[in-house]
Amino acid sequence: MADSDVRLQPKKKGLTRRQKRSLSRGAQYVVFVAAVIVFAVTADWGRLKNQFAQWDIATEMFPDVITLALKNTVLYTVSGFVLGLLLGLVIALMRLSSVGPYRWLAGVYIEIFRGLPALLIFVFIGVAVPLAFPGTEIVGGTYGKAALGLGLIGAAYMAETFRAGIQAVPKGQLEAARSLGFSPGRAMVSVIIPQAFRIILPPLTNELIMLFKDSSLVLLLGVTLEERELSKYGRDLASTTANSTPILVAGLCYLLVTIPLGFVVRRMEAKAQEAVK
Repeated sequence: MADSDVRLQPKKKGLTRRQKRSLSRGAQYVVFVAAVIVFAVTADWGRLKNQFAQWDIATEMFPDVITLALKNTVLYTVSGFVLGLLLGLVIALMRLSSVGPYRWLAGVYIEIFRGLPALLIFVFIGVAVPLAFPGTEIVGGTYGKAALGLGLIGAAYMAETFRAGIQAVPKGQLEAARSLGFSPGRAMVSVIIPQAFRIILPPLTNELIMLFKDSSLVLLLGVTLEERELSKYGRDLASTTANSTPILVAGLCYLLVTIPLGFVVRRMEAKAQEAVK
């Protein structure tokens, strides 16, 4: 009887996997809410407001913060992105070339410019180039130097993005183009690269966001009042007013561009995943 009673007793069950996930999720919410409460209670909101949220200082920044600083930031970014896009495509094709020296040069370029901090690249353009080539002026002045600096930085990353996109195109596409009488170069330009662009649009948009933020380093080139971008503009006004509100406004202007771009990237990635399914 004792053995049968033991066998008839129901076995104790532990938590199911779903219950464990629910408990873990609940614990994370509790930690998050506790952290928010601690921050809200301990922060000195009065001092933060006085230092970062002076309405009169913020209103005096308009419209120049948009028509001058943000406009220059966008111009620097777009020009650098276009140069980086063209140079990155050339480097990617060199990296995929059957000619050994081309592959070697492309590999060296990518490793150097991906490894060096962007700050050093701008210092090199602003200081080393004039010393090495006295009397030489880069076309476009500060705008040309900014485009060159951002282009050199972006090209190293875009080259790898292009290479991955080109290699992601099925080899049958190239074979089909060759069977129709296309030369290798024409098949690459007319068939492979357009398909690769569609694949790499999301990461290219991420590169645009990265360059938009890196444009703050243009101040190392020595800009005039009319050539200031958002970071330089905000820092100058912060020094003049002895208040950090201009820096906060400049940061919000960055978000005004980067948040919509991030949304576009997520939408494109979602559509790409749906197309694969």
